[in-house]
Amino acid sequence: MERAEYEHMHAVEDRMWWYRGLRRLVADQLARALSRSAACGPVLDAGCGTGGMLRVLGLDVAGRPTIGLEYDPLAAGMARTKAGRPVISGSVNEMPLGDGTIGAYVSLDVLCHANVEPAHALKEAHRCLGPGAIAVFNLPAYSWMLSAHDRRVHNARRFTRGEARALIAEPGFRILRASYWNTLLFPLMLLHRLVERDDAESDVRDYPRWLDAIFSTALAIERAAIGAGLSLPFGGSLMIVAVRDA
Repeated sequence: MERAEYEHMHAVEDRMWWYRGLRRLVADQLARALSRSAACGPVLDAGCGTGGMLRVLGLDVAGRPTIGLEYDPLAAGMARTKAGRPVISGSVNEMPLGDGTIGAYVSLDVLCHANVEPAHALKEAHRCLGPGAIAVFNLPAYSWMLSAHDRRVHNARRFTRGEARALIAEPGFRILRASYWNTLLFPLMLLHRLVERDDAESDVRDYPRWLDAIFSTALAIERAAIGAGLSLPFGGSLMIVAVRDA
């Protein structure tokens, strides 16, 4: 992305309902999975962008320290400042980490990016994770939902749950959870996609406080449902929790 795009994300991401909902959902699921894992090593936010998720994860998760990995030097610098955590420069396609050295891998809307080769990135994740380590992925759902927003943030692909499960299982991951989310708001999202122009602005922006509160409440309901063990049948995004077996 261009400097202006990173600066915009850096400024807006912590205030926007979608990012807040995503990060709480992922943090909850990651902590639960790691509490049942014996894997050692740090938690890696792979493709950490400007550091919003890394900041939410904090100093450690279930006793494992957190670190970031980011390809773009500008974003990596922003992430270090925002999260106060180490951020390694490198690509998820070829990570500068040793075999079996990390205990968890977080990948938020990274496998969909135009500069990422999903199969290569997953093989690298599998290589760098130790036995019993946890991987949490978030992906945009449904290829027919590709939009002007996707083009602006350089998303090249979207996934169904079946496609994502097969892709992630291929290098040897075992799927623990797979659920769509952003389900309650999906009809609004679909309507927005149908009427938006090809040159529409990105969806990453500030929303009126009342609207942000409504959207945040919808995601909180879904987070509680997923936390209770439910898998939602459709939605704008897809979350998968997997384990690297020995």
